[in-house]
Amino acid sequence: MRTKTLSLLATVASVSLVLTACGANSSNSGTSSSSSAPASAPAAGGASGKVGVILPETATSARWEAFDKPMLEKALKAKGFDVDVQNAQGDVQKFSTLADGFITQGVKVLIIAAINSEVGSAVAKKAKNAGIPTIDYDRLNLGGSSDYYVSFDNVKVGALQGQGLADALKDKKGAQVIQIEGAPTDNNATLFANGQASVLDAKYASGDLKKVQIQAIDNWDNQKGGQTFEQILTANGGRVDGVVAANDGLAGAVITVLKKNGLNGKVPVTGQDATADGLKAILRGDQYLTIFKPIEEEANGAADLAAALAKGDKAAADAIAKGVSKDPTGNRDVKSLLLEPKLTLKDGVKEVITKGYVKASEVCAGDLQAVCTQLGIS
Repeated sequence: MRTKTLSLLATVASVSLVLTACGANSSNSGTSSSSSAPASAPAAGGASGKVGVILPETATSARWEAFDKPMLEKALKAKGFDVDVQNAQGDVQKFSTLADGFITQGVKVLIIAAINSEVGSAVAKKAKNAGIPTIDYDRLNLGGSSDYYVSFDNVKVGALQGQGLADALKDKKGAQVIQIEGAPTDNNATLFANGQASVLDAKYASGDLKKVQIQAIDNWDNQKGGQTFEQILTANGGRVDGVVAANDGLAGAVITVLKKNGLNGKVPVTGQDATADGLKAILRGDQYLTIFKPIEEEANGAADLAAALAKGDKAAADAIAKGVSKDPTGNRDVKSLLLEPKLTLKDGVKEVITKGYVKASEVCAGDLQAVCTQLGIS
């Protein structure tokens, strides 16, 4: 199923390589770090040495700078590491250059959330040749060589999205569904689609739901996602009853199109990442659900693994990464720490805010103050 879905995504993927912001990151910073050592500097500093982290971009999801960066810094510093977190801003060459700098510095561990599997695998190979262990963070690099992988159970993420949409449409026999998926070069997008299919394919086969079209979006490009959705909607005579959008950014782009057609609030839309924009859309009734992934748990897991690997303690690392992820390209099993995602509807927004992932002030201003008060969010 996973290979089949990947092939489908690759076939239907848009060829656009443009990265633009729509529902974009609230942080406008470029690369950022907690250590400003030059590329040739030795990896001194923290008691446990230095860890390099490379995040993929800021244009299509708020999570990388708003959540992952500060949480990784905090978790790794707590382990005694000197930490340098950089962001490649969607630039493959920049990702490689940042990795070369970390390898030259001789970091103890390299943590990578790659833009795509090709660059991620190339970086992991370079690091391995230099004797530096790598951790695939959030995204598994197919055909790569990292010994460990930390993420959420991404098939379950997709299953939650699919089941949530099916539940929303359960009283509408033959409801028409459009699926706007993530980048075919991102293994997570394939896993999300696999999870969605595990629920929705049976609904399509039975006639409970009707699949209009499934379309992957290169680079998770929100603007392209909105344009693609509008084209599909138009070709379907302006009819849609539900939308699977793979994350909150794509959901926001879809909702913009629905608003133009007077359909927002009438058509349930899925999302993912529990971003401030996604939560606001849920409170307004424009988005039906998001998937809350407590990223602090992911950051802490990566820090635990880094601490074990920096000491050369494989047994300790194996005790942390008790799961297994299949790499069909590399024909290998990758030891994994897979965390639990959580379906979040309107009544679950409070939990995300209470746990500190999004501030109430980011969500409850203006027209949403009344609904926040009603839900006990302050």
